[in-house]
Amino acid sequence: MPRPPNPEVRRRLLAAGLDLVHARGFTASGVKDITDAAGVPKGSFYAYFSSKEAFAAAILEHHWADIETRLVPILDEDGSAQKRITRFFHALADEHEAGDFLLGCLVGNLSLELGGSSEPVRTELVSMLASQLIEAWEGAALRGKVTRSRIPYDRFEAVTVPALLR
Repeated sequence: MPRPPNPEVRRRLLAAGLDLVHARGFTASGVKDITDAAGVPKGSFYAYFSSKEAFAAAILEHHWADIETRLVPILDEDGSAQKRITRFFHALADEHEAGDFLLGCLVGNLSLELGGSSEPVRTELVSMLASQLIEAWEGAALRGKVTRSRIPYDRFEAVTVPALLR
């Protein structure tokens, strides 16, 4: 009789996979790398995810849920919509800056790597990238990764957010 799924093992796989995929990219992160980082046997991976692509979609869902928990409350704070939205994206930019802009945005990275080739990932991305604001943010995050600078984020906050919220 097989063991019932362990939510802690799934959580560890997602956390380790998110870190690896964000740092290395999806293709460069093998299942064995992920299970080793999570401290679980390689065979455990497929007990929780039907494929590596399904895993990538789960990573995106996990990542977005984390953003919703930590940063979306900023959108409920006091101030105009423009100020609240700017604070939200500023907090995201702070996280990118904390990593010296080396990793970029996981959503944007996976959009570039898998958005055109993986239906499970594309479906998850479509549910996140639903507005011009997010699409413009991804451009700023991509540019920030390339330049390793806060300048594209600052330009997004100063120019793009006000223009899109008129």
